[in-house]
Amino acid sequence: MTTSVERVQALLRDNPLVDGHNDLPIAFYELCGYDLDAHDLSGPVPQLHTDLPRLRQGHLGAQFWSLWVPQDADSVRRTLEQIDFVHRFVASFPESLALTPTASDVAAAFEAGKVASLMGMEGGHSIGESLAVLRMMRALGVRYMTLTHNNNVSWADSATDEPVLGGLNDFGEQVVREMNRIGMLVDLSHVSADTMRHALRVTSAPVIFSHSSARAVCDVPRNVPDDVLEKLAGNEGVCMVTFVPYFVSQAYVDWVAGAREAFPDLDPLKIADQEKLASVYDVAKPEVKLEDVVAHVEHVREVAGIDHIGIGGDYDGCPEFPTSLDDVASYPTLFTALADHGWSDDDLVKLAGSNILRVLRAADDI
Repeated sequence: MTTSVERVQALLRDNPLVDGHNDLPIAFYELCGYDLDAHDLSGPVPQLHTDLPRLRQGHLGAQFWSLWVPQDADSVRRTLEQIDFVHRFVASFPESLALTPTASDVAAAFEAGKVASLMGMEGGHSIGESLAVLRMMRALGVRYMTLTHNNNVSWADSATDEPVLGGLNDFGEQVVREMNRIGMLVDLSHVSADTMRHALRVTSAPVIFSHSSARAVCDVPRNVPDDVLEKLAGNEGVCMVTFVPYFVSQAYVDWVAGAREAFPDLDPLKIADQEKLASVYDVAKPEVKLEDVVAHVEHVREVAGIDHIGIGGDYDGCPEFPTSLDDVASYPTLFTALADHGWSDDDLVKLAGSNILRVLRAADDI
């Protein structure tokens, strides 16, 4: 009799697993200034959550590499430097990686046994308020743009900043329409709920959430409210559930709030400060578990529907992850847990990648 582990391994060998968000570019910059000779990613790099051996172990078929840079006067230049890093990274390992501008290219790379590599800009600040820059980023291979990061841009409100516009302004609507026209996916992770709703009214193409979870399960502004998840079916979009502890565990969120109130000089989201808190704060940090992520995946499936869900782990964008989801080798563990929860093969394949590839094909067609 086939076990769940064997079943998942076979499914992921035959069907591409697509992750919506990995912060290797900025993590590698912080580690060694984009110097690919300083750390050989073809072997283990324990300082990171991502390297080629673990990508193979995790059966990853395609990865959207995140292009995140600080929101300042140099954002456009720094984004171009990250695009350059992704191009050089892929070119350094042609036997393992392939740049894949289209959904058809993703399929071809997967058939060739390579990890298909795409890029997504994490924040509208990366276009410097210019539709021309947006078009050139698309020409360089960027396939999605998250409309905001943690702070507002002049044309869209962020989930974690004070609302100014109540969604998008006129230029923000122009950005969404131009993204539709040039085949760049509109990513609504990080934006306010009003911006989510506004963008869904404007867009003529399916949207994505590259790395967001369900607000009904964990009540933080970065997560997606149920009314927005319900709208994804009519839009044909996809919410790619993330693994970030602060977005998946309400107990963890409550612990962070209490620690901040008791010790405002310490940041409980930083590992170094957590070690200090352990000696002075009498409330133990709750363990965030694989089951917390399973709860989000199942909730998004229930509310949005099985055709509107994917995975966006956010590896190398967060210092810690739930138990059993330590790094990019861990995806089969999640899928095995879902198989044990009664998920069918068809449902697991949709979650793994067929849903997001449908959205990418729609953008290619438009």
